[in-house]
Amino acid sequence: MGSLDLGSIFDFDVPVLEIIVRGTLMYWFLFILFRFVIRRDVGSIGIADVLFVVLVADASQNAMAGEYTTLSDGVVLVLTLAFWNVMLDWLSWRIPWLEKLIEPRPILLIKDGRVLYRELRRQFISLDDLKSKLRMHGIENFSEVRRAYMESDGDVSVIERKKK
Repeated sequence: MGSLDLGSIFDFDVPVLEIIVRGTLMYWFLFILFRFVIRRDVGSIGIADVLFVVLVADASQNAMAGEYTTLSDGVVLVLTLAFWNVMLDWLSWRIPWLEKLIEPRPILLIKDGRVLYRELRRQFISLDDLKSKLRMHGIENFSEVRRAYMESDGDVSVIERKKK
């Protein structure tokens, strides 16, 4: 076994600017993929979703990092990804039109007690999933719902009808 050279683990194998550019490009590619292509699920993460995220992370790692082997290269890459994550949150908080672009709009699923089946199909939500979410709000029948929306985080928010 060779000895550990602490100096070499902090050197850069790849130029810092290249790491930042690669990290930035992959961040935005993955953001667009997840925001506009990948469908939301109804407030849950399934095994297939977790597996997909792990595989995307593994597949994108080489594209982001190139051939880096040092700790410093990895730190710069992680800091670049963290920067874009925080910057996107900050920008969407400061610029209202950007928030509307970044965060998906709520999707109406039930209107005045009527289930909007077309939206359920579009979002790949089964009737059983919707019923389950309503039960979590203490609602047994669709007729009790004035409006139900799937929010940007996948949760379902419910506005009940006024009881007579």
